Amino acid sequence: MPFLTEQKQKFDDLRVALHEDHRTQLKRTANGGNTVLFVYPPAEEEEYIAKAKELYPDGHFIDVAELFVKSIDLLGDEYNSINGADKERPPLEGFKSFYNDYSSTSFKAFTNDYPNGLFSLIVEEICKASQAEKTAFLVHTGALEGTGIENVNIMEHKTVMMQGIPLVIFYPADFRNNELLFLNHKPASNYRCHLVK
Repeated sequence: MPFLTEQKQKFDDLRVALHEDHRTQLKRTANGGNTVLFVYPPAEEEEYIAKAKELYPDGHFIDVAELFVKSIDLLGDEYNSINGADKERPPLEGFKSFYNDYSSTSFKAFTNDYPNGLFSLIVEEICKASQAEKTAFLVHTGALEGTGIENVNIMEHKTVMMQGIPLVIFYPADFRNNELLFLNHKPASNYRCHLVK
């Protein structure tokens, strides 16, 4: 199917899934979840994000790559502050020290074990969208690779499950042989979501 035809079909399916009249059906197809997993080829990510911003100008777009950098800065600043480091020390250096000091559990730096961790920042942004009664679109989710945060961790978070408006996760993946492959290689869960593929 040509790109424009495929793109149009996916966005039509997304529009239907997000419509107020279909929210009960969405929760049924999502096994009680409240998330739409919008799947597209990783190489076409920017085109899909641009189209979503055009179609949903009032959407709350949450850029995971930007939050990843923010998380590193916040954790680095916090580490520098706690350890009495020079105020001129860059946050990245503080983060490197933090990461090395906790190397056996370094993956936790990104999970909800830390208030400034990536997972916590994502949930905080989703809450902001919910409070503003806007649809949250999680984009550039490829930045989650290697952080220990899986799509299902986000989909099953109580905040996401309970909000009135479904979360849309833009998900660079391929759907092959009835298996969802994140970034075309890593098996991923589509249990708590409505899949748009």
